[in-house]
Amino acid sequence: MAAVGSVDVELEVIVWLRARLDPDVVVRDETDNNLLNELPTVQVQRIPSGGDDGIRLDRAFIDIDVYAATRAEAIALSATIRGLLLTELRGTSTEAAVFSRVGTISAPGVRPYENTALRRVGAVYEIYSHPVS
Repeated sequence: MAAVGSVDVELEVIVWLRARLDPDVVVRDETDNNLLNELPTVQVQRIPSGGDDGIRLDRAFIDIDVYAATRAEAIALSATIRGLLLTELRGTSTEAAVFSRVGTISAPGVRPYENTALRRVGAVYEIYSHPVS
């Protein structure tokens, strides 16, 4: 049996979103110096929080930032991602993980960013998962 925390939830969400978003959307864990040339970009990161049940169930908080050329584009893509997570991720599985409960901790909102040539909208989600048996 796989141990608690053996699922890389961050990676699983990245791969899952890539399969559902427009192919022109870059989904990754880190941004780089080429960000302006790769818009829109979605950055997915597990933040240090959450917990587990001590057996198999992992409770992860996932921070998702959307970078786009305009505020409207960033807001719209964030709304799409929120809808996908809340309505389609729950109850699904990948080769590595089973996803149960998904909820919003912090709804999408505009976040400051030092480069005024793009806009950033972010949200935090709570995702429960466990390894595939």
